Amino acid sequence: MGIYLASLNPMTLVRALPGNVAQGIIWGIMALGVYITFRILDFADLTVDGSLATGGAVAVMLIRGGMNPAIALIFAFLAGMAAGFVTGILHTVFGIPGILASILTQIGLYSVNLGIMGKSNQAINVLQYKLVASLRYVTGEGSGFFFVKLILAAIVLIAVIYWFFGTELGAAIRATGCNPQMASAQGINTSFNKVLALMISNGLVGLCGGIYAQYQGAADVNMGRGAIVIGLAAVIISEVIFGKFCAGKKIAFALTLGAVFIGAIIYYIVIAFVLWLKMPSDYMKLFSAVVVACFLAVPYMKEKYFKKRRTA
Repeated sequence: MGIYLASLNPMTLVRALPGNVAQGIIWGIMALGVYITFRILDFADLTVDGSLATGGAVAVMLIRGGMNPAIALIFAFLAGMAAGFVTGILHTVFGIPGILASILTQIGLYSVNLGIMGKSNQAINVLQYKLVASLRYVTGEGSGFFFVKLILAAIVLIAVIYWFFGTELGAAIRATGCNPQMASAQGINTSFNKVLALMISNGLVGLCGGIYAQYQGAADVNMGRGAIVIGLAAVIISEVIFGKFCAGKKIAFALTLGAVFIGAIIYYIVIAFVLWLKMPSDYMKLFSAVVVACFLAVPYMKEKYFKKRRTA
């Protein structure tokens, strides 16, 4: 035991933190998309695992074709929106249950992504292209400026989403997720709102995929596998830790959106801590599932425990 503890170098964990924070902010964009469907629309959307890879594939192929990496992200966003549109149409027009519609889209996107890239993966080099994000920006000179850009981009994104869901259309989407029957009775087109929310959600996921593909220097058909778990982990961690702090505030919704980014950062720090403890990396997906299950159970167990104490 003593030998094992002696082999753990705290500086290794500290040196990994900047990369974990950068990944947390990037994946926080995807977590925002998950939050829109999971919490606002109350829709179990598994399209995420496919639309993230679609965004990455579109961005990388456009960059390799000579497009500016920043402009390529717009098309990554649009590609994600297209994926969300398909899921929405399958659900609202053809009456397929939401979770099954999203699974069908996710399966189809695997072939679409292969068609976009021509093979299972495509690489881009930061030395050849002026990428928006890269692991080299984290460790190289000007890393501080890179983090400032990431944080500012996250703040702008939060502000835009906060503004949109404060509009009449955004309020209609929130009403659709809260009570679709009542919303429909008030003359709200719930089918349109579901499709739109799924498009916005997967657009954000596609945008995340485009940025992350640039960050890691490649797009892969499997890069989105397990993405929904990371997104749910970020959302649940943010709610468990910051739920009470955000509740009741005048800008509670904006704080909740910001907390999602912090939840994603915490998730990646926890993952880094587990790797630092030299646990087998083969079990990371299992560990991720356990983390999400634990955080999902915390609110229920807490309520059940306090309920017992009140009745005792």
